[in-house]
Amino acid sequence: MAVTELPLFSMLKTRMRWLETRQRLLAENVANAETPGYRGRDLKPTDFTRQLQAATSVQMVSTNSGHLAGATQSDPSFQSDRSQPFEVTPRGNSVSLEEEMMRVAQNQIDHQTAATLYSRSLGLIKAAIGKK
Repeated sequence: MAVTELPLFSMLKTRMRWLETRQRLLAENVANAETPGYRGRDLKPTDFTRQLQAATSVQMVSTNSGHLAGATQSDPSFQSDRSQPFEVTPRGNSVSLEEEMMRVAQNQIDHQTAATLYSRSLGLIKAAIGKK
């Protein structure tokens, strides 16, 4: 198994992909802040605890073709969240630049945290095997 296939790295990669997708949506919201009728979008938060439980649980293996296969856990799908905004302009636009910029800043902090955890975990593994 490759080091990057370890459950911790898999979860961090999934988290960073989710944050990158969210960043793209938030950038679209900011870009369309003056577009009449545009409704801002965001991603629904994913439950990474479910992925953690799947990564640390014992996996079922079929030893006979007559055995039933166990349920598999797949990556969470990134679903768009179109909840009703607090305010809508008379032209039908629901994007608030202040709120979007706060979301962008928080998203950036979250992505930097995941990237730092990823690189530090790789550093720990390298130190454990004696590489610098």
